[in-house]
Amino acid sequence: MRHEFEIAGERPSRNVTEPSEIEGEERVARLVALGRALSDPIRVRMIGMLADVSATGRTCCGLPDLGAPVNEEDENIGICVCEFEECFGMSQSRVSYHLRKLKGAGLLREEKRGKWSFYSLNGEAALDLLTEAADLLFLLLDGSED
Repeated sequence: MRHEFEIAGERPSRNVTEPSEIEGEERVARLVALGRALSDPIRVRMIGMLADVSATGRTCCGLPDLGAPVNEEDENIGICVCEFEECFGMSQSRVSYHLRKLKGAGLLREEKRGKWSFYSLNGEAALDLLTEAADLLFLLLDGSED
């Protein structure tokens, strides 16, 4: 599935229908959660790290040496909290707070293995949310031209 968005210039024509009132409230709630999740530079950088892990196929920090249940077959398992702690110089509770916001917006997947949690980017859900946001913006902009 390919999505094209034009930032400047003439907007591409889109077939966007207005949602029912219930669908509209659900859409607004999802988009508000997305906006809140992306409103912090740390969370945006976390998403960048997760996208990099997904693209390169590398696994987490050196956790097998620490006893975490990770083995060589675990491709794209994601990143554990400890890697974010080290990168951003934050406590585990602060990292978990940011991850909760991203997960609540539907941008992350969490896989628990024993006491360890690994986070990966939910690319399909992220694309769906961004497409939904673009659709809503086009709907609002088209309505304002009347």
